[in-house]
Amino acid sequence: MLFKQQAWLRQKLLVLGSLAVGSLLYLVARVGSLDRLQPICPIEGRFGARGQAEIPLRALQFKRGLLHEFRKGNSSKEQVHLHDLVQQLPKAIIIGVRKGGTRALLEMLNLHPAVVKASQEIHFFDNDENYAKGIEWYRKKMPFSYPQQITIEKSPAYFITEEVPERIYKMNSSIKLLIIVREPTTRAISDYTQVLEGKERKNKTYYKFEKLAIDPNTCEVNTKYKAVRTSIYTKHLERWLKYFPIEQFHIVDGDRLITEPLPELQLVEKFLNLPPRISQYNLYFNATRGFYCLRFNIIFNKCLAGSKGRIHPEVDPSVITKLRKFFHPFNQKFYQITGRTLNWP
Repeated sequence: MLFKQQAWLRQKLLVLGSLAVGSLLYLVARVGSLDRLQPICPIEGRFGARGQAEIPLRALQFKRGLLHEFRKGNSSKEQVHLHDLVQQLPKAIIIGVRKGGTRALLEMLNLHPAVVKASQEIHFFDNDENYAKGIEWYRKKMPFSYPQQITIEKSPAYFITEEVPERIYKMNSSIKLLIIVREPTTRAISDYTQVLEGKERKNKTYYKFEKLAIDPNTCEVNTKYKAVRTSIYTKHLERWLKYFPIEQFHIVDGDRLITEPLPELQLVEKFLNLPPRISQYNLYFNATRGFYCLRFNIIFNKCLAGSKGRIHPEVDPSVITKLRKFFHPFNQKFYQITGRTLNWP
């Protein structure tokens, strides 16, 4: 009898010991997972002069977790309400330019815990059909965020579309506007390269860049070619300045963002009155891809789509020289208006 009791007691102790070890292992794993959810750049202070409230620590967790799940439709409205998430109109917009690096800029700014990006181009202000749907339609296209966070969207066509400045002004006359530009000739060739790739996918033929960029009748730069017109930055900016003061614009050097992104991002943080949170840790050079990729934390990295960084076709050097000479006076005026001189030939 005594032997049976001792055996029963040993069995109970073994079970309890197993449960204790299992619980300990669970807690260790749980703490580890929570550590991974912690932001790499916690917000310690306020947003600066405007005195906005601090972003709750959980906002940084939900930015990579709950918000992503909600976009997929897996979170209930009760969950969103519980955590005070809202769909806000943008407080800043990347308005252009096409092939200047708008996607790279948006994704890099999204590294900041106080920034929430609209993943898709909304094309609200440049598309008459979308604009007719009204501002609430636009708001509902925005991601969920905390009131203290900044929602940012990008649509490169905004910069060159005539109706857009007035439409954005009517929504928010104090909005901050980001323009990312590249050396005009390089940007025009990149624009051409994207269109060329689309033609080739459809097995269609397309003119060489030289034939489009140079008028065959006059042998001068063809200003009717859209890729050339888009690169005349000052012409488009002057239209925006009829509605917004230059202080509401920030010029991002798209060429520098490729080779040395951190200083450019720090300038944008300052322009948006954000505490500095993006660091060199968040950016690492991918030798295979040939440009910088993003590191959100120890387990979550991201590179831009493979379509970025297309190899440009060879262009006749005399055409490049002619284009650079054509753009030069417009570039000088752009520097003068914006107060930022870029190292363009």
